Amino acid sequence: MTDITIRRPIQWLSSSATNVGTVRSINEDAILARPEVGMWVVADGMGGHEAGNVASKMVVDTLAEVNNSRHLDDFVTSIENQVLDTNHRLLEYAEIMLDGRVVGSTFICMLIRGQVGVCLWAGDSRLYLYRNNQLTRISRDHSHVAELLQQGAITPEEALAHPESNVITRAVGTSEELYVDIEVFSVQLGDVYLLCSDGLYNAVANEDIEKHLLNNSVDASVNGLIENALQNNASDNVSAIVIKGTRQEAS
Repeated sequence: MTDITIRRPIQWLSSSATNVGTVRSINEDAILARPEVGMWVVADGMGGHEAGNVASKMVVDTLAEVNNSRHLDDFVTSIENQVLDTNHRLLEYAEIMLDGRVVGSTFICMLIRGQVGVCLWAGDSRLYLYRNNQLTRISRDHSHVAELLQQGAITPEEALAHPESNVITRAVGTSEELYVDIEVFSVQLGDVYLLCSDGLYNAVANEDIEKHLLNNSVDASVNGLIENALQNNASDNVSAIVIKGTRQEAS
């Protein structure tokens, strides 16, 4: 039997938004959406006094300039190299402009090329996948609490209220050596992905995240997630990017 099935490319629709939240006066988050090259980024700055927003903006501005490459591995390498360069630039900025005070930014980046997805990250901003009515996390937090959980020193319930829940162990600009984690995975029709800062997932329960990702519209999903976080008095800046794979109609 001859297989005459035509597999049409997946069209990736996306929407993004960021909000200062209900407590802070400055938004230290930054987001980047480049759907034309299959690239999305969330960065969460730290340092306060307008230093954190400098760091997150530097991350996304640098990645906005990365040239698209025909080969996915070259694209990934270029992004990693740009992040490492930004790490050194932030260290220099902190030394010259802030008397050595630590300033940095988490980042989570998702790439899609064909049937392949790639996640690159440092810190505790996250990438979630909603597939077959189930929410799973692709990234792993670089945080003190995550390390304690992995070691079995605390329970998931204890992690939720841990006093050091905001202590991260890896970020761009915080140390001379930066290691970027990379996860490669398959993507498929109907997948919904969520990139977000900790201001969102700390304010919105997983079951509520799932409800918002069920929306047919990526705009409605993002708006609902942000509004839900604000209704729950989000104490941090809130950022979300939702990406959904739909069938690309024949032209």
